[in-house]
Amino acid sequence: MSIVEAYNLLYTVALICLAPLIALAMIRSIKGPRLTDRLIGVNMVGTMVIVIFLILTVLLDESFLADIALIYALISFVSVLIFSAVYIRRKKEDA
Repeated sequence: MSIVEAYNLLYTVALICLAPLIALAMIRSIKGPRLTDRLIGVNMVGTMVIVIFLILTVLLDESFLADIALIYALISFVSVLIFSAVYIRRKKEDA
C-alpha cells in the first residue's frame, strides 16, 4: 500500500465517520430542548460540512471546493451570529 492509497483510505474513513455525526447533530438541533442546544447543533453541522468540503478538496484534487468551503464558513458564521442575537433578545424578554 502506497502513501497515497493510505491517505485516500484515511479520507474515506473520515467521510464515513462524519456522516452519522452530522445526523446526530441535526437531531440535537431539532430536538433541543433549549435554544442553546439548537445553536450548538447548527454550529456543529456547519463545521462538519466545512470539514467534508475540505476533505473532498484533497481527495478529488479539486481546488474550487476549498472556495466553496470558505463561502460556507462565512454563511455559517453569520447564521450563528443571527441565532445568538435571537437568543439574547429572548433572554432579555424573559428577564
